[in-house]
Amino acid sequence: MNAQLLPPALDEIRAHEDEMVALRRQIHANPELGYEELTTSDLVAERLARWGWEVHRGLGGTGVVGTLRAGQSGRRIGLRADMDALPMNETSGRPWASKVFGKMHACGHDGHTAMLLSAARHLAATRRFDGIVHAVFQPAEEGLAGARKMLEDGFLDLFPCDAIFGMHNAPGLPEGQFMAVPGSAMASVDHCIIKVEGVGGHGGLPQSTVDPIVAGSAIVMALQSIVARNVPPLQMGIVSVGAFLAGGAPNVIPGTAELRLTVRALQPEVRDLLERRITEVAQAQAATFGARAEVHYQRRYPVLRNSPEHTRFCLDLVRDWLGDAGLVEQPEPVTASEDFAFFLEKIPGCFINIGNGVGQLGGCSVHNTAYDFNDRVLSTGASYWVKLVERWLAPTA
Repeated sequence: MNAQLLPPALDEIRAHEDEMVALRRQIHANPELGYEELTTSDLVAERLARWGWEVHRGLGGTGVVGTLRAGQSGRRIGLRADMDALPMNETSGRPWASKVFGKMHACGHDGHTAMLLSAARHLAATRRFDGIVHAVFQPAEEGLAGARKMLEDGFLDLFPCDAIFGMHNAPGLPEGQFMAVPGSAMASVDHCIIKVEGVGGHGGLPQSTVDPIVAGSAIVMALQSIVARNVPPLQMGIVSVGAFLAGGAPNVIPGTAELRLTVRALQPEVRDLLERRITEVAQAQAATFGARAEVHYQRRYPVLRNSPEHTRFCLDLVRDWLGDAGLVEQPEPVTASEDFAFFLEKIPGCFINIGNGVGQLGGCSVHNTAYDFNDRVLSTGASYWVKLVERWLAPTA
């Protein structure tokens, strides 16, 4: 890689970049799903121990937490990276592409892990801070709530933090540019299954049936009125039906139908509203056709809410380092979700995005079979972690 064209990074971080890139690609080639990150956590724990970190394992099953102390201060900061892959078949064609059928790092967690490891190596070598750093390598971010599991397993009792920070790559943003939104930054995500019970029968004798497909279709249409007519216009809500399952033969009216929904919001009160109205609408529409609707609503990840104070700290840090060009000018919340939100419910902090690039180099969307983390931003992300620790835990008079 031509150093003149690379996004900025600390020289000391850049000095071991090749090793960190190789480590990232090793993780990428050997992906592991949530709560199965045995090899990845072994690698993380071995590197942290080699560099002088105290290592704790087992939170969330396969989680790893490294602790590093310097100076006399009792101030404590947490830095989090996720480790799990997705159940997808990779089509990127990279030499380091997944070796495991049906599994791939399609969201950049391999890069997140490598960035934090690179920073951990530098912090251990320099120790230019005064306090305690917890490097948190979390399992099972992809839909399995690994952050919640680590908290349930006693993370805050073992590793209390005054603040906690996370970072995620963002395809479509220029390499090394950063984005953070104060307050509600990422949406909650819930799953809902609506089971419509009717009376099946012969397709040629519809009068003797209660058709759950007709009732289900009415529910699908009525659900779309919830956001349009119940959510305040300046707030956000999403109700999407991703699956409609019913029947199997053209001449048979089935007895049941099933709708599967994803539900998202940026405000907790809107989330509550959507849950209530989905139940009311589904049951009322089903009753209109003589059918019955059972609504099974499952809350998944909460709204990710960045502390305004901590977000301002992170943005000021980037601005002082890279100037205004290092920041997205008018950042907006996104309707994707993140289980780092569970940490932010308990500890103030900030979740920031780092640009993965645009076009062919880094612009492929996450959760795409052709996605790959852009190694050119690895040292930039690691440098951000180092600068964050050194500023937050700067020695005081």
